[in-house]
Amino acid sequence: MRLAALFSGGKDSAFATYLATQMGHEIRFLVNIVSSDGSWIFHTPNMDAVPYMAEAMDIPLIRVESDGTENGDMDALKDALEGLDIDGVVVGALWSDYQWDRMNVIIGDLDLVMVAPLWRKDQSMSYDEMVSAGIDAIIVGVFAEGLDEKWLGRHLDMDTKKELLALNEKYGVSIMGEGGEYESMTLDSPMFKKRLVIESYEKKMSKDSGTLDVTGILLENKV
Repeated sequence: MRLAALFSGGKDSAFATYLATQMGHEIRFLVNIVSSDGSWIFHTPNMDAVPYMAEAMDIPLIRVESDGTENGDMDALKDALEGLDIDGVVVGALWSDYQWDRMNVIIGDLDLVMVAPLWRKDQSMSYDEMVSAGIDAIIVGVFAEGLDEKWLGRHLDMDTKKELLALNEKYGVSIMGEGGEYESMTLDSPMFKKRLVIESYEKKMSKDSGTLDVTGILLENKV
């Protein structure tokens, strides 16, 4: 099918987009919903990095602003998808029924098919497959007990998985961050013709959470 990928720049959307191509689908567009005030439905950290990712993949990017409310997010998604020459939409949803239901309403109303390669898959297996596929992502937000400033900028590799599994045992942290425990940013994937290099960033920590705000990015040729 001809698909648009709902693309936030996080690991889940990058991995789902790649898996859709492995299933034989064509990714015609990347769709990015942007809100400066947070979002009920969509991933929001480091949205300024998404155009670099689109350039790295050489896929047209469609960006639509949302006011961050649930209705605003849904209206923005509808505006972004209406009129596109596509058969369906690939999403990176894992286990969130709330996210699934809201996106499914809009996609269904437009008579499009929702492609969700990660939906309801075992999280440990999904993590392993993501790393094996060559998705290189880092943690850019921490919002759970056991995750502090030292986690910001950590690559989501197999060493990190071991520590996330320990936190899962101790605090119930999802190793895929599905409970909102952490947010991620993709630096490289098999679909990227170039990889993202972070030139500058700022870490911001409060008592219970923290973010890595990327302020400078370069695209680097792959060796």
